[in-house]
Amino acid sequence: MLYTRPLARLIEELEKLPGIGPKSSQRLAFHLIKQPEAAITHLANTLLEAKQQVRFCSHCQNLSAEDPCELCLNPTRQRTLLCVVAEPRDLVALERTREYKGLYHVLGGLLSPLDGIGPEQIKVRELLARLHSDHESGGNVEEVILAINPSVEGEATSLYLARLLKPAGIKVTRIAFGLPMGGDLEFADEMTLVRALEGRRELA
Repeated sequence: MLYTRPLARLIEELEKLPGIGPKSSQRLAFHLIKQPEAAITHLANTLLEAKQQVRFCSHCQNLSAEDPCELCLNPTRQRTLLCVVAEPRDLVALERTREYKGLYHVLGGLLSPLDGIGPEQIKVRELLARLHSDHESGGNVEEVILAINPSVEGEATSLYLARLLKPAGIKVTRIAFGLPMGGDLEFADEMTLVRALEGRRELA
């Protein structure tokens, strides 16, 4: 055994985090072990607090400590626009541009039949229920903007949603990407995202 058991277990757990390989997990483990106990306790309490308090907004499915979330409750948001994104981090990327003023819906993933991810595994049902409820209550969503990464899964998800929403008479557009195939929203700079929003196009 290269490391004493408690340290080895810490390294193993850190390696389970996305983007963390064996060397990174070792560096993080050594860094944490060197910290004062008070700092580690604070970190552990912060993790527990986030896990206990952060939940999904019942309206937009974004992560929030409030339900409905701050964005859904904001009276200044333009309620004729609904931007659909795959993950909460994509919403954050668009909000950083300070250009989009509408509401959001977070799918929580993308369609990927090979991985067993169908419409039931992402928040498609919630999107349809939301649009139906909005219509029934006299709401006025006029355009659904698909801000989804241009990957194979993203293309499949966008086409599926467009076909699903078109019969409802809602305009469905997709942002124009200044990104290569397989690029990620979360790594795009603000200007690229602004231009993508401005250059969105309606899906046939």
